[in-house]
Amino acid sequence: MKVILLEDVKTLGKKGDIVNVSDGYARNMILPKKLGVEATPKNLNDLKLQKANEEKVAQENLEAAKAFAEDLKDKKVVLALKVGEGGRLFGSVSSKEISEAAASQLGLDIDKKKLQLASPIKTLGVTEVPVRLHPKVTGTLKVEVKEEA
Repeated sequence: MKVILLEDVKTLGKKGDIVNVSDGYARNMILPKKLGVEATPKNLNDLKLQKANEEKVAQENLEAAKAFAEDLKDKKVVLALKVGEGGRLFGSVSSKEISEAAASQLGLDIDKKKLQLASPIKTLGVTEVPVRLHPKVTGTLKVEVKEEA
């Protein structure tokens, strides 16, 4: 019997796959537990429409991420911190502080997990921080660290 999977099944496949299973397995396991539905022409058409819709939404998300990355390129976040001798910071600037500063100064909601700092910023000056907006799109945000007056 051909079955369309509604959820990932470890031994069979991923959600949306069309798999061929024995009638008993389908009747006793897949269908009662709502892990899949029988592959009727109506269900196959619904699956095709659903996949087309998911592709459209994914494309829209990609376009939005590209536009946001373009907008982010011109923006700069300024952080003022205490500085010791030789221009060294007391402490460091983490992704959490950058995220909070972007929210307060620019009104941008950037998740701290999307900021890809190799290590916390420990020096004065301007640093470009990569921001992972989408699996295919990475933007950059300029972070300026200056001495607190």
